[in-house]
Amino acid sequence: MPGVGPTPNPNRRRKNSDPVATTVLPADGYTGPSPDFPGGHDYDARTLAWYETWRASPQAATFLATDWQRLHMLAELVEKYWADPSKELLSEIRLNEASIGGTPADRMRLRWSLGHPEIGQGSERAAERAAARQGKADPRARLRAVGDE
Repeated sequence: MPGVGPTPNPNRRRKNSDPVATTVLPADGYTGPSPDFPGGHDYDARTLAWYETWRASPQAATFLATDWQRLHMLAELVEKYWADPSKELLSEIRLNEASIGGTPADRMRLRWSLGHPEIGQGSERAAERAAARQGKADPRARLRAVGDE
């Protein structure tokens, strides 16, 4: 039968700890200023919707001028894709979107995480549950008898 082993050292630190801190993105998306979409009236409605999705995304909170420029250049490829879909165009779009955090795996690679959405925008019960998780309310106060709804 194996033994218990030595007592763990309380001062032990991981030797492979991550030297790069995680960036927390706003869960409700970006609401700050963004550059105008150049030539927006000339684009397909689907391309404009794509750009608006990226403009309001949580990732946009980290964008610098060069990132906005990349997005504007990428819009040309998205427009071409809608006109004549091809695997090559989609591959290039995916590759560029990956570099600006397009998928959950990309955000993990970039060490980005989403913050918590603002409380009060949902239902009253959702706010109660959030407060209970934070220890601000007695969770028993949420209990209701059957038929009290």
